[in-house]
Amino acid sequence: MDAKSLTFSFASSGTAEADAAAKRLARLYGQMPAAQADIVVALGGDGFLLQTLRDTMSTGKRVYGMNRGTVGFLMNEYSEAKLPERLATAVAETIRPLEMETVDADGSTAHALAINEVSLLRQSYQAARVRISVDGKVRLDELICDGVMVATPAGSTAYNLSAHGPILPLDAPLLALTPVSPFRPRRWRGALLPKDAVVRFDVLEDKKRPVNAVADHTEVKSVVSVEVKESVSHTATLLFDAGHSWNERILAEQFRY
Repeated sequence: MDAKSLTFSFASSGTAEADAAAKRLARLYGQMPAAQADIVVALGGDGFLLQTLRDTMSTGKRVYGMNRGTVGFLMNEYSEAKLPERLATAVAETIRPLEMETVDADGSTAHALAINEVSLLRQSYQAARVRISVDGKVRLDELICDGVMVATPAGSTAYNLSAHGPILPLDAPLLALTPVSPFRPRRWRGALLPKDAVVRFDVLEDKKRPVNAVADHTEVKSVVSVEVKESVSHTATLLFDAGHSWNERILAEQFRY
């Protein structure tokens, strides 16, 4: 990328800190509408970055996050100096979301995309009972749990990690299948699946033990079945500073104590 010709659209999460940063950067480097800019710069935290990726999904826009939030695991370090030069040498990572298709108790279907994960969560005080199939073959006849999820590499450091799932490099051709508080089988800790695997969850005793399905921020209540697979038609592009790539962060996170 030619640093001198780059155009930017600075997007703020809406906090005072992010708003102030967006105004300063716009004065320094100019502000274009997102549809016309070369790069959308998301100013906030990981949640806002994911929202920006969803908003720019399959448009070809490159998204660069700078941390004006809290954790900011997906974000680059905030700096106003030499931004075009940083972005000219940034490393691009292509992200493919998950596609979720649900069938609820009334037989209605719903579809949603998830950059982080698709999760099933118990709706009541009773644990969920779920049958898990992969590529049409039943792999677990019954999982009794608080929930279960399929996470992308991008989402492996989010809810998946808090449920003791594995951290995946962004370019790993894998998905993480991770239970949430499994009761039976007690020792099952999940599985690593090929990225092209099709995962199906069937909710057992759906009336007695209702379950909700969530694709990032989209929730469907009282599902009886959920199918999850990586999208082949939708992509998002995320930029990382050279020398501070996603894979470097993944390695660093695994050696934290």
